[in-house]
Amino acid sequence: MKKRIFAGIMAAAMVASLTACGGGSSSTASTTAAPAETKAEAAAETEAPAESADQVVTLKLGHIQNEQDIWHLSAEVLAEKAKEYSNGTINIEIYPNSTLGGDRDLAEGMQMGTVDMALIAGVLSNFDESISLLEIPYLFHSNEEFEKIVYGPCGEEIAANVLENSGIKILDWWERGPRLITSSRPINSVEDMKGLKIRLPEIKAMQEVFTAWGAAPTTMSWSEVYPSLQQGVIEAQENPIPFFYSGSIFEVNKYIANTEHKYEYVCITIAGDSWDKLSAAQQEALMKASAEATEYHNSHVSDIAAEDLKDMVDNHGVTVTDPDTTGFIAIAEEVAPKYAESIGYLDLYNKIQAELGR
Repeated sequence: MKKRIFAGIMAAAMVASLTACGGGSSSTASTTAAPAETKAEAAAETEAPAESADQVVTLKLGHIQNEQDIWHLSAEVLAEKAKEYSNGTINIEIYPNSTLGGDRDLAEGMQMGTVDMALIAGVLSNFDESISLLEIPYLFHSNEEFEKIVYGPCGEEIAANVLENSGIKILDWWERGPRLITSSRPINSVEDMKGLKIRLPEIKAMQEVFTAWGAAPTTMSWSEVYPSLQQGVIEAQENPIPFFYSGSIFEVNKYIANTEHKYEYVCITIAGDSWDKLSAAQQEALMKASAEATEYHNSHVSDIAAEDLKDMVDNHGVTVTDPDTTGFIAIAEEVAPKYAESIGYLDLYNKIQAELGR
């Protein structure tokens, strides 16, 4: 204890001595201390520099629908929220009406770096075959079954496959409801599919099942469908209700068959390279915006479909038939496992079946 007191007295004496020598204690003391503080601050700045602001990134997003469609309205929500959550550093430019090309063009554009983002669905199966399992007619018997798969482990596995095999990242799934068939003549059973000239998207799983039903499918881009129906090149097409309503298909096809042969989706996708160029904060902001756009889309799509169908029936002379789907389902279920085996994903198909309790 005595040693500590003595040391304290000696230290005080040294400070007093230095102050006397300086002739102005406060200024000298501060001048002496300042360099040490400045060095400490400089070292701290070197070791932990302030995070620089994210650079502004412009992302080009393409889709095939018009500006009135729920796709476009939901894409506008995505763009608005991405800008908000990124503090103005993510700017999404939306190109509707196939301005950047059809579905395949958009997917290839993301691979080549000419397109950053796209709303795209089954055509992704041309770049990764595992996602084509979702395109098999009557794989799902309800929207609830569809949700169980795409938002569960099987959906995660498929999204990982798509990224690995195509370089395209799925941010989220937008639900579109069931696909129905529009045609120039009524369809009441699978027998009415015989020889039907129907447009299908470029999706092999669908083509195989429709062929097994006896139809004569042909593939073409969506922009070609209306004039092809008008000119009699094809007799029918199939899509969710909002899709063919916004495309005015009811003007050239007066029958709708309530087949509900597929529960449909469209993915919000981004090129892997475009994703990698975003900072971690920007990626988080885009994912948050994607979740809100998905909620907006999915909460509106069924109401829009009901309104669209009512308008077509009430005001545009459209007739709806409710076919006996027994024959449709039986044939599709024969084709499905054979198709899954042919593309090397029978195990994943069986996993989906198990998840659905079949």
